[in-house]
Amino acid sequence: MAADEVYGADPSLRVELERHQLGYVLAIGCDRRVPAGTGPVRADALTADLPRWAWQRLSAGAGSHGHCFYDWAMITLTTSAHASQSECWWLLVRRHCDTGEHAYYRCYAPQPVPLRELVRVAGRRWTIEESFQTAKGLARLDEHQVRRWTSWQRWTLLAMLAHALLAVIAATEPPTATATAGLIALNCNEVRRLLLSFARPAPTFACPLAWSRWRRHHQHHARTSHYHRRGHTYEPA
Repeated sequence: MAADEVYGADPSLRVELERHQLGYVLAIGCDRRVPAGTGPVRADALTADLPRWAWQRLSAGAGSHGHCFYDWAMITLTTSAHASQSECWWLLVRRHCDTGEHAYYRCYAPQPVPLRELVRVAGRRWTIEESFQTAKGLARLDEHQVRRWTSWQRWTLLAMLAHALLAVIAATEPPTATATAGLIALNCNEVRRLLLSFARPAPTFACPLAWSRWRRHHQHHARTSHYHRRGHTYEPA
């Protein structure tokens, strides 16, 4: 499980997840205290004197401009008195490669896991947030006036179904068709644009499918250039 600082600051949530032995990577503020050998210590104070060898540069996932590389370090925290021998707690630290800005995560796993796995889970939170942002832009998830609970439920359900429909249509395109033609993968934005163009045809001489291929070709070229500029290889999804 991955979540932002709002959930990372809730001790009851952590206790409940640990009771069910569900691993988590929860973001916390720099002033949050974590259990260390000498007692509760602020997260930023605990990581202030980390040696150079403690940091590893790893990717938190692929973005539009290449892989998101940061420097990462993990510190083992004091275990609970009632914990089993296999359970583990860590403080995960992310450092920006250019600015040196730090971000902190409290982590738990019922079994030991490597640093790379914690980094992967931390990066998944951005995917979830992007999903909510996309649903707001494509399916108007956030445009209900919330005057009644029932109407809000219906609006949210319809928005989620609309977003799911766009995602399913986009996922049906074979990946080999885009790779050989030099196009980006069909995404929800492009599916919505095509559906609207066919549902409400405008008086134009241009073919919507031809415009779609033109856009996707130029987006593929731009994305590849971004990846090469950052020294990474673009791998079509």
